[in-house]
Amino acid sequence: MHEIYPLPQAVAVPKVYKPEFSFNRILTGDARDVMPQLPSNCVDLSFWSPPYFVGKSYEKDWSFDEWQSLIKEVISLHSRVLKPGGFMAVNIGDILCFPDDSMPRFQADNVRRKKSPVTREQIIKLKQQYPNARRVELAKMLGCSEQTVQRRLEHNNVRGGKQIASTRVKLTGCLVEEWALHAGLYLYDQRIWHKDPCWANCRWHSNSYRAVDEFEHIYVFWQPGITEYDRQRLSGSEWSEWGSRGVWQIRSVQRNDRHEAEFPEELARRVIRLFSPAKGVVLDPFVGSGTTTAVARQLGRRWLGIELDDRYAEEARMRTNVT
Repeated sequence: MHEIYPLPQAVAVPKVYKPEFSFNRILTGDARDVMPQLPSNCVDLSFWSPPYFVGKSYEKDWSFDEWQSLIKEVISLHSRVLKPGGFMAVNIGDILCFPDDSMPRFQADNVRRKKSPVTREQIIKLKQQYPNARRVELAKMLGCSEQTVQRRLEHNNVRGGKQIASTRVKLTGCLVEEWALHAGLYLYDQRIWHKDPCWANCRWHSNSYRAVDEFEHIYVFWQPGITEYDRQRLSGSEWSEWGSRGVWQIRSVQRNDRHEAEFPEELARRVIRLFSPAKGVVLDPFVGSGTTTAVARQLGRRWLGIELDDRYAEEARMRTNVT
C-alpha cells in the first residue's frame, strides 16, 4: 500500500533580498531550484496547476513518492516568496485511477453485456457433477472459454485484471492542505471548476457506475498578513455570477495543441482578478505553455513563470510576448 510521503521538519529559510531581480520573465528550470533565487515576499498571487500523477508524458515514469515530494517542496518554498496577506491558488484534480496492490480486486457481474450465454448456475451444476474437473475441462464441456468460467465463478478475469493492481480514487485536497499548513499557509477558500465531461479520457464510462471526470478543484491558501480587500475588482454582476460562487462553469481547452494539460484562460482570468491587486506580481511555478503569464500580462499584472521543459518555456515566452 502506498504511504503518504512523510512531511519534512520545519526549516528556517533565510530572507534574501535581491534588488537586481526583474519580473515579467519566464525562467527555465526546476521550480525547486529556481524559487530559492526569487526575492523574499515578492509574490501577491501564485496560481498553478501541477502534474496530477495521472500518466501524462512528463510524469509517466514518476513514482507516487516522487510526485508527492515535488508538490510538497514547491508548496514549502512559497512561505518565503509570498507577500504577507498573499495567496497561493492550486488547481488540481483527484487521482482517479490510483493503483493499489493491497486493494481487493473489484468484482462485477455485468448482466447486460455477456458475450457467452453460459451462466454461473450452469457452471456450478457442472462442477457438482464433476468436482475434480479443472477449469479448462469445464470450459470444454460447456463450449466456452476458460476465461468465461473464471469470470462467472469469481467475477474476475483470467487475463489482465487478475494481474494488474486494482485502482482507487485518491483525494489530493487533503495532501495539499497538509503540506501547505506545514509551510504556514492556511486554506482560505476553495472553488470547483466544472468543465466538459472527459468522455474520451475516462476509463469507466462504458462499463461502470463511476462518474466521468468533469470537475477539478482550486484550493486557495493564505499567507498570514494584511490582505488588500477591494470590492471594485469585479463588477456587481461579476460578483453574483462567479466571484461569490463556489462552482465555476468554464469550458475546457478544446484543442491542447500547445500543451497536453492546458487549462483555459478564463480560469486564470478569474483567479488573477479575484486574488491579486492591480499591478501585483503573479507567479506560476509550473507555467507550461504560459496561460497564467499571458493572462497576467493582459490584466496589467507583473508576472513570473517557471518551466522545466525548454520547449514549453519558449512557447510560454512567445505566448506572453516576452522579448
